[in-house]
Amino acid sequence: MDARRSTVVTEPRSQVALVSVGFPVLGAAVLFGLKSIAGWVAGLSWAPMQGPFRLVASVPEPWATVGSLGIGVLGGLVIVGMAAYERLAVEVFNEGVEFTRGGKSRNFDRTLVSGVFVDGKKVVLLGVDTGELARESSDLRTEDLAEAFQTHGYQWLEKDPYEDRYRRWAAGTPDLPPGADALLKVRAEALRKGDHEDAAQLREELSRLGVVVREDRKRQFWRLARPAS
Repeated sequence: MDARRSTVVTEPRSQVALVSVGFPVLGAAVLFGLKSIAGWVAGLSWAPMQGPFRLVASVPEPWATVGSLGIGVLGGLVIVGMAAYERLAVEVFNEGVEFTRGGKSRNFDRTLVSGVFVDGKKVVLLGVDTGELARESSDLRTEDLAEAFQTHGYQWLEKDPYEDRYRRWAAGTPDLPPGADALLKVRAEALRKGDHEDAAQLREELSRLGVVVREDRKRQFWRLARPAS
């Protein structure tokens, strides 16, 4: 028997196929639509960006149609490639869990995982100290995740068992460990700018201080993890 036998959870093929076909078609339709109205827009004295529209309107047929369709499809394929790169894949072993996104993998030993749940569009691994080992956005189906984790004997939770412990953060909030308030300030700015990579790194920094943080529409909420015994 293969001790490394695992269950891999990825987005359903139908969902991937819809994105793979839909974005190129949508891109082609949008560019073709813009090409079709380019002459009309170029004739409006008040319309913005008349230079590009005049340029498009000056391209002879059939090259205008071929070009608009081709560029639209290419743009859609670029988006498809970016979406594929950013998709989360979850591999569940008896011995641990592996999250893979953007060519990078994160591994979590089974002995560190106390439970798993889905919070909106995020997959959350809870640690034995009540902290969060991972909180990753995904379009994975909840039923597929639940089946994978339960098959390998993990505790699947219907919701966050510590949700009533969260408090909304505001600058100067008391009871935080030293340094946590400053990190939350920096993270608030990262969320405001939409810098998700920086926000994720700051989440990890806060986790090392024993602070669990989540956000709702860029508002941050926090709770303390129980110190590991």
